[in-house]
Amino acid sequence: MPRSLSRVPPILLLFVLVPLLVEGFWVFWPALQGFWLALTNWDGVSPPQFVGLDNYARMIDDPVFHTAVTNTAIWLVLFGGLSAVGGLGMAVLLQKERRGVGFYRAALFVPVVFSLVATSLIWQVLYQPGGIFDSSPLADPDTAIYAVLVPALWRQVGYVMVLYLAGLKGIDPGLYEAATLDGATAWQKFRHITWPQLSSVNSVVLSVIVIDSLRSFDVVWSMTRGGPYHSSELLSTYMYSTAFQSLKLGYASALAVVIFVLAFGVIVTYLVRAFREN
Repeated sequence: MPRSLSRVPPILLLFVLVPLLVEGFWVFWPALQGFWLALTNWDGVSPPQFVGLDNYARMIDDPVFHTAVTNTAIWLVLFGGLSAVGGLGMAVLLQKERRGVGFYRAALFVPVVFSLVATSLIWQVLYQPGGIFDSSPLADPDTAIYAVLVPALWRQVGYVMVLYLAGLKGIDPGLYEAATLDGATAWQKFRHITWPQLSSVNSVVLSVIVIDSLRSFDVVWSMTRGGPYHSSELLSTYMYSTAFQSLKLGYASALAVVIFVLAFGVIVTYLVRAFREN
């Protein structure tokens, strides 16, 4: 055993190895199996039949898959962009300690505490005909995806705000004082001090947003189940319905691989770019 490991108390190694083994058994091993099942035709009962890349070829002619990809892209752009802009805006407005600011921070963070299912039930009531709207936007194929997006944003903005508040607290106040003495405007301070100093937080926020966008399931399934007519279908909901309703687990595994590749590609591309700029 290397000398560096021999100096580590056994109890510390135990605290590291046990979670690693549990994670490997319940997360990494099933994930690797998913890559294999994506190359098979399997109904969950009979033995899997190897079909190679047929599941991926099938996606080319699958109209529901095309709709799910388009909706996922819309969800990623709007959910990610609006939650990042809204969270950063709220953090900038509420970063200074003044009377009542704690109440507003808590009020914006409260939706994060609720489960997405509970949040969905609340917004379903608000969307009922005769309430805020004359007819439910969840029943209209043209508005369903955007109606579902609103409660997801309502919950996500507070979470992103907390991440940015933590980043803003780490910025040296002396930088702002020096900029004020130089006559810098509020926009110039934000552009040349705040934004560059938040580069590491931006990486975390991007990773969180991309992962949450691609695995968004609870709110959509609770409110529309991907309907009406697949108008609010996401890759995650389509994967679930394909696996557990249609019992096409091989095709569902291929959809899961697509989701993984999209998330991994977006995050790695941004991180490589961020490291090059630094």
